[in-house]
Amino acid sequence: MRCYLIQQLDDDSITQSISDQPEEQLPEGDLLVQVDWSSLNYKDALAATGHPGVVRNFPHVPGIDAAGTVLQSSDPDLPTGSQVVVTGRDMGSGRWGGWSERIRVPADWAVPLPVSLSARESMELGTAGFTAAQCIEALELNNVVPASGPIAVTGASGGVGSLAIRMLSGLGYEVIAVSRKAEMSSQLQAWGAAECWTPEQLVDKPDRPLLKADLAGAVDTVGGDMLVATLRRCQQRGCVAACGMAASERLEMTVFPFILRGVRLAGIDSAMAPGEVRQQIWQRLAGDLKPAQLGEGVKALKLEQLEETVDQMLAGTTTGRHIVQLSP
Repeated sequence: MRCYLIQQLDDDSITQSISDQPEEQLPEGDLLVQVDWSSLNYKDALAATGHPGVVRNFPHVPGIDAAGTVLQSSDPDLPTGSQVVVTGRDMGSGRWGGWSERIRVPADWAVPLPVSLSARESMELGTAGFTAAQCIEALELNNVVPASGPIAVTGASGGVGSLAIRMLSGLGYEVIAVSRKAEMSSQLQAWGAAECWTPEQLVDKPDRPLLKADLAGAVDTVGGDMLVATLRRCQQRGCVAACGMAASERLEMTVFPFILRGVRLAGIDSAMAPGEVRQQIWQRLAGDLKPAQLGEGVKALKLEQLEETVDQMLAGTTTGRHIVQLSP
């Protein structure tokens, strides 16, 4: 089976290669899955460089997402021939990932592919879509509805951000896309953004503990100053769903937004979401949260194209979603 193999040499250098590996290399698990599609996420890009915060063992195969067909099963709920989606958990991090023609995983990691989604569409969504959907549910659970006011989406041109814009717009929210890529403004508006802001417009006056309360909420994918700014700009009892730290993992601010405006900060953990949450989210992704023209702006890659695209993603020059084709 062909896979994208990451190895660490004796001098601690990291190598990347397309390799044929025996099925015996796969870890233990209830399901053997023939992978048709995977995807490229920021965490995968880190794994492809052997990042110690992601990869715990070598050799390693990245890929936190996979969709395909069950070839062998010891679980009666997911028999041979079932179409499944596997995202997150330890796949592509501590365990062999989806950039491989086959994977073996525990049955409770897999979700039946909804009938209204193809395997390719499920990876056009992938962890990015799953994360965006969880962010939207966090806003809804905190009573932030379309009538509440504008929602800012930071990192708007990335995988999570671009899908969040399309989902929020489809539900009737007014969306403000925040991106440092000015050339993406027309595309962001085509996806449903009412306005496009630069990060500087969002952050505005960074020395003030509170800013004008002109946001009902936000989906923050980058962390750092932009997460702080969304919290400072939230109106009374607004909510910010935080799911990324590409800019910074630190949160440096006062408690004023929380104790003077009752702002809620909802942390989004996609990797370890429990099974019942996964089932619910994937049903919504196949239903009311499925973006129109889902494949628009999605780039399909072969294994041989991953190394170059990984470098571009880590340099911050990619936009939209990237999926990986494993099937012939």
